[in-house]
Amino acid sequence: MTSGLWELVLQGTWVTIQLLFFSALLATAVSFVAGVARTHRLWIVRFVAGFYTEVFRGTSALVMIFWVFFVLPPAFGWQLVPMWAGTLALGLTYGAYGSEIVRGALGAVDPAQKEGGIALSFTPWQRMKLILLPQAVPEMIPPFSNLLVELLKGTALVSVMGMGDLAFSGNLVRLALQESAEIYTYVLLIYFVIAFLLTRLMRGLEKKLKAGVGKAAPKRGAGTPEPAGIGGVR
Repeated sequence: MTSGLWELVLQGTWVTIQLLFFSALLATAVSFVAGVARTHRLWIVRFVAGFYTEVFRGTSALVMIFWVFFVLPPAFGWQLVPMWAGTLALGLTYGAYGSEIVRGALGAVDPAQKEGGIALSFTPWQRMKLILLPQAVPEMIPPFSNLLVELLKGTALVSVMGMGDLAFSGNLVRLALQESAEIYTYVLLIYFVIAFLLTRLMRGLEKKLKAGVGKAAPKRGAGTPEPAGIGGVR
């Protein structure tokens, strides 16, 4: 390939990375909000969160992109640029899957930990912040790592909007050179490298988070270490 075509592929790679970053941020925020809401004591909160999860988990991400970019603008009189349309569609879709990860991890925490927080007169928010999340978050990392890789592959769907991501740029180069095998091999390798780096990063994050779970508090002066208490909370 010429330098100009390589530049086009690299620009597409950068667009894909930006889309992945923004949609992953949105998906993470939605995952925790909806996942925690699924465990709320009020049934209406659980119902709304569950309704969102079932709707976005049961619909196609490609169709959702069409809705956000082509259907909603005429209905509401505004038009999102492709980057933000893709971010919204992918973030909400994959956030629905992530909410189930959060709900499952919170539900897997030992019930005795929750009961201990109640015995200590913690509010529901204090129990969530100080007891449940510190123990549940490390267990969320492996499934979130898989979901992040799936999100990376899902970014290729935005090419239907004419957005110049890696998949769209690769197709333009293929049309210019009339060479499919070489171009798509390069595209596959780029996706693989990004996915590999993401999994290494998430694995390092998992080890770091798990290393701090259950550790006793540091010594204070010449006294003995204070017990970590429930979920690492004194």
